[in-house]
Amino acid sequence: MEKDLNGAMQSMSINSSGSAIVNGCCRGTDCIVSDKLSCHSQQQQLGACSSLSNSQNNGHCVACKCSGSIESTDETDNVRVGTIGNSAVGSVANVTSSFSYKSASAQQLQQLQQQQQQAQPQTPLPPHANASIAEKHKMVHELCQQLILTDEQIRELNYRILHEIKRGLAKETHHKADVKCWVTYVQDLPNGNERGKFLALDLGGTNFRVLLIHLKEEHDFQMESRIYAIPQHIMIGSGEQLFDHIAECLASFMSEHNVFNELLPLGFTFSFPLQQLGLTKGILSTWTKGFNCSGVVGEDVVQLLKDALARRGDVQIEICAILNDTTGTLMSCAWKNHDCKIGLIVGTGSNACYMERVEECAMFECTSNGKEHMLINTEWGALGNNGMLNFIRTEFDDEIDQHSINPGKQLFEKMISGMYMGELVRLVIVKLVKAGILFKGQDSDVLMTRGQFFTKYVSEIEADEPENFTNCHMVLDELGLNDATDEDCANVRYVCECVSKRAAHLVSCGIATLINKMDEKQVTVGVDGSVYRFHPKFHSLMVEKITELVKPGINFDLMLSEDGSGRGAALVAAVACREDNVRAKAK
Repeated sequence: MEKDLNGAMQSMSINSSGSAIVNGCCRGTDCIVSDKLSCHSQQQQLGACSSLSNSQNNGHCVACKCSGSIESTDETDNVRVGTIGNSAVGSVANVTSSFSYKSASAQQLQQLQQQQQQAQPQTPLPPHANASIAEKHKMVHELCQQLILTDEQIRELNYRILHEIKRGLAKETHHKADVKCWVTYVQDLPNGNERGKFLALDLGGTNFRVLLIHLKEEHDFQMESRIYAIPQHIMIGSGEQLFDHIAECLASFMSEHNVFNELLPLGFTFSFPLQQLGLTKGILSTWTKGFNCSGVVGEDVVQLLKDALARRGDVQIEICAILNDTTGTLMSCAWKNHDCKIGLIVGTGSNACYMERVEECAMFECTSNGKEHMLINTEWGALGNNGMLNFIRTEFDDEIDQHSINPGKQLFEKMISGMYMGELVRLVIVKLVKAGILFKGQDSDVLMTRGQFFTKYVSEIEADEPENFTNCHMVLDELGLNDATDEDCANVRYVCECVSKRAAHLVSCGIATLINKMDEKQVTVGVDGSVYRFHPKFHSLMVEKITELVKPGINFDLMLSEDGSGRGAALVAAVACREDNVRAKAK
C-alpha cells in the first residue's frame, strides 16, 4: 500500500500542453490563430497531425490536411484531452467549434479563441478517490502502522534511554552523550518553611512570565503575574536585544506592583538546554523552540541578564538561582507533595528532571556537603541526535526535521512536543489526500501550508465523542475543507490518535526508565505543558503505559503543576534563601 501511495503522489502532475484532436485533425482554432493551418481545397483527410506527440504539435501543427470545401457549420465533437504520466486521461470534454477554413472573420476568430479557452482539460481524480469506505479505512491504517510502537520497540527504547542517561551522568562519556544529564545544583526541596516575597522570571517560549510570589503560612501564598510577548525579530536577533527586552519588562512589572524600590530575590527559569556550573551560573548549550539569538550560546545567561539590568541601573534584583522549567515544575509540585521527585514538561518542547543519588553524579565535583541527592536535568529532547532513534523514526519525522530551524537536533522532542505534533498530523493527511484516500483528493491552500495544522486541532478532534465529528468538521472547515464526510473525519481522527498516542508512549518510556532507575517505592511525577494539560487523552495514555513498564511494587502518580514552572522558580530562590539563613545561623 505504501508503494501505491508513493506512486499516486508521483503521478499527480498533469501534462496538458498538447492540442486536442478534433475528428482526427488538430484543433482548428490553434492552427487558425497561429496562422499556420495548411488546408487545401481538395478534400483530404488528416495524414500527419494525429501522429505527432504533444510536445511536437504544441497546438501549432503545420502538417494537417483538413476537408477543403466545407461550408461554415457547427459541429459538436467528443474530444479526449490531457495525459497523466504515460496514460490517457479518461475524461471527455464536449467542444463546439465553428470552422470556416477559407475565410475567418475577426469575430469568428475571437469566438474560436473563447471556445478554445473553455475546452480546458479536466483534472482527473487521484487513483484511490473512488475506493470504497472500507478500502480507504484499511489504507489509512496501513500507512499509520509506522506510527504505532510495538512492545518490542518499547522495550528496546527503554534500554537505549537508560543507556544514554548513564552516559550523560558519567564523566568519561558525558561529552559524547545525547542526554547530557546536567547537574542543577538543586539539592533541597521545599519543606513548607519558606517565607517572604520572591520574584520569578519564566522564559521558555514566544512569551515569558514575570511573577511576584508572597509565601506566607504553610501552603498559603499570594501570587501575581503578567505575561509578556517576545516579538519574532527579538527571538532571532541579538542576545543583547533579548535581555534588554526582559529587563524592561521586569522594571515595568515591579513598578506596577509597587516593589520597585525593594531588593527582591529572583528565580530565573530558563527553559533551554543549559549546562549549570552553579546555582546561579548556567551556560546555554543550544537554542531550541524557534529561538536563535546571537551571542548567547556558550555564554552565562545569568550574567547576560545581570548586564541588561545594569544597563538600566534602576532595578534592584538579586538573582538567586537559575533553573530549567522541569526543575521549576518539580519544585512547584514538591511544595505540596513531598513525594514529587520527577519533573516533566510536555508542551512546546519536552524534557524531564529527576532526583539522583549523589554517588551517581560524576559531573558533580563539589566537596561533599552531606546531602544524598542532586536534581538532574536530563535534557532528553536531544535523544536520538546520534541516530539511536532511527529504528522508530518515520518519513514524516524526517520531513519535520529537514524543515526545522535546527536539523539533526532535538529529535526525540520533535516526535513528542506541541511545536511539531500538529505538523506531523498534517504531513500524514497531505499524503493521504494526494493519494485520493481523504477528501477525494481535494486539498486546500491552508492544508498545504506548513505549520497551519495547529497542535490544538489534534486535541479538539480527539475530544469528540465516539461517532461524533462536530469538532473535526469545524477544524476541517477552518482548513478550507468544507466537503469532508464523516468517513473522512473518522480517518483524520485516527491519524491524530496515532500521532498523539506515539508521543504519549515515548514520554512514558522515558518516565518509566527514570522511575525504575530511582527504585523508590512511591514517586510522584510533576507535569506541566500545553500538550499534557489540554490533550483529552494524554494523561490516561501515560498512566496506562507507565503502569506496564515500571517494576513490580513501585507506585507512581502524575500530578499537574497548578501554577506552572514560574512558582517553582520563586520556590528555588526561596529554598536557596532558607538554606543561606540556616548556614548563617550555624556560624
